[in-house]
Amino acid sequence: MKFLCIDCDSQMQFEERQVPGDGTFAAAFRCPSCNRAIALLANPMETQLVGSLGVKIGGRTLDEQPLELVRSTVIGRDDAFEDAPTAQASNRPRWSLDARERLERVPSFVRGMVKKIYTDYAAEHGIAEITPDVMDVARTELGLEGM
Repeated sequence: MKFLCIDCDSQMQFEERQVPGDGTFAAAFRCPSCNRAIALLANPMETQLVGSLGVKIGGRTLDEQPLELVRSTVIGRDDAFEDAPTAQASNRPRWSLDARERLERVPSFVRGMVKKIYTDYAAEHGIAEITPDVMDVARTELGLEGM
């Protein structure tokens, strides 16, 4: 991501980052051509999101956080939330092609959990095949609509 000066179409240069201690952060950028300055202010939730993604605004100005390297290199698995194969595995619902395609659009780091939620829902309700319609009903009944 780059900030561009609208007037001169130059890339803004990072100037300063401030962390006031209230969960927010601010970053200042300046245009090298016309000297125009802008600031970015992130609320606590945005600050947490940026930090969890490992985004470094303006280069490293903070000490490394505990387990930062581990967090940045861990890759999720699609089967992380699946039960080990058992005799009950044959009773597990099947996924329709449309439902699998829809599941593929879920971010990979939560896909396993989402798949488990829908699979458990279908199994508990005696549903043999998970379809997009089943996913919609489960989403409503489980109160996941805002997610």
